Amino acid sequence: MNTITWIFSGALAVVFTISGILKATMSRARLIATGQTGIAPFPMPLIRLVAICELAAVAGLFAPWLTNHARILTPLAAVGLAVVMIGAATSHSSLKEPKSTAANTVLLALATFVAATRFADLFL
Repeated sequence: MNTITWIFSGALAVVFTISGILKATMSRARLIATGQTGIAPFPMPLIRLVAICELAAVAGLFAPWLTNHARILTPLAAVGLAVVMIGAATSHSSLKEPKSTAANTVLLALATFVAATRFADLFL
């Protein structure tokens, strides 16, 4: 189970590192042109805040668990990513984008799995 959790954490880290960097550096028009259409209804300051949160969560998926300091931050980072994916899936669903909604749902499932397994490792 630990190996699967690390693999899922790595997959989340790759996706959210890319997403966070793009949201932090690109203009609204460029983001929409590259497929991040779910940002359309939101103001850019909120998009930039989400980008920072995504990048912080990436660090939180690994650093606390690997250093054995404040390990509770790892499942909390995964919960944060799950919350972001709920918002993203809702946004894409309202825009009638089933493929993006499905991708968000898969990422939501991965983040939920990582959160659940890391919480279990802490408390069981």
